[in-house]
Amino acid sequence: VLVVAFRPDGKELAVAALNGQITFWDHENAVQTGSIEGRHDLQMGRKELDKITAKQAAKGKSFTTLCYSADGQSILAGGLSKFVCIYNVKEQILVKKFEISCNFSLDAMEVCDHRNRRKMTEFGSMALIDEGAGDDDGVAIPLPGVKRGDMSYRHFKPEIRVTCLRFSPTGRSWAATTTEGLLIYSLDSGLIFDPFDLDIDVTPSNIHKTLHQKEYTMAIIMAFKLNEKKLIQEVIEAVPSNEVDVVCSSLPDLYVEKLLEFLASAFEISCHLEFYLTWAHKLLMLHGQKLKTR
Repeated sequence: VLVVAFRPDGKELAVAALNGQITFWDHENAVQTGSIEGRHDLQMGRKELDKITAKQAAKGKSFTTLCYSADGQSILAGGLSKFVCIYNVKEQILVKKFEISCNFSLDAMEVCDHRNRRKMTEFGSMALIDEGAGDDDGVAIPLPGVKRGDMSYRHFKPEIRVTCLRFSPTGRSWAATTTEGLLIYSLDSGLIFDPFDLDIDVTPSNIHKTLHQKEYTMAIIMAFKLNEKKLIQEVIEAVPSNEVDVVCSSLPDLYVEKLLEFLASAFEISCHLEFYLTWAHKLLMLHGQKLKTR
């Protein structure tokens, strides 16, 4: 068994095993209620150093992370592959398959079973041929456990992996941590999570707490780090107009530009015209010279 996941209501258990299957269990009665054969959906290509075909190699592939949707009707599965699959639990069928990367600098990205012709020689794949130092003692092949050999040998090609999957509590989006970074898929096109210089302490609740303590400059910086427009607007509009001067003078240069960009977009839609004009006026009076020289 590689990974287990409980359904949000706690009535069902999903288990992903080394044979590529996902099985579902009624844990109270210790009865298996269903299974999904997921091996065919992982679909890995042939690696450079593989001596067997992709079809044979697929027999060793499996899911390493599972996550139920909020309603418990679907399950998200990913692992040693560039695909993330969503299955319907009741019908036990594949609903949708997401390809998380098309980066060919990673290993085993080509789904076709044949090796790349450019890397083939009459002696086999170039990746499997040790170039050696060409000295009198012959070729020093870097084998595991061998004391001699080329210590500077660093031939390494990363593989695509999905290490963790999580559904949002609303069930409208999910996130995956992969070789390519953190990916977020959402049904809401308005949700664009693009943080800047993000820290572990920068959360909406912490921003509201800082705002409540009247640390306005800190709250604005944190809001820009999280980079969510509604939150930035909420924080800026919570600053009393008599504090604007102080806040503007204590803002770091980096955030001055970000704030000006935000103000420019806010003028078009906001009804607080005078308040935003005060902000723009104070910012430009205090930082205008620096901005000009840049």
